[in-house]
Amino acid sequence: MHVSEYITVHPEICHGKPCFKGTRIMVYLVLEMLESGATIAEIQDAYPGLTSAHVKASLEFAARAVETGRYDAALMTSPAHALPA
Repeated sequence: MHVSEYITVHPEICHGKPCFKGTRIMVYLVLEMLESGATIAEIQDAYPGLTSAHVKASLEFAARAVETGRYDAALMTSPAHALPA
């Protein structure tokens, strides 16, 4: 799995905040749900278009964004850092 398959950052979509491709669901919303203890199933109930791979991609994206301090670098994660699908 590569993060850029699931997440995009575009200045004209969601005010430039990272969101899941083809949606207006911002990544931080899923991360907040995870932080509050939500399960993947609960996230999918809240956002039916998302799969477990989307949730895993949000964690990978967050890890790389913190590591690099940049959204764009998080989207260019090398496959060696990628989580299995």
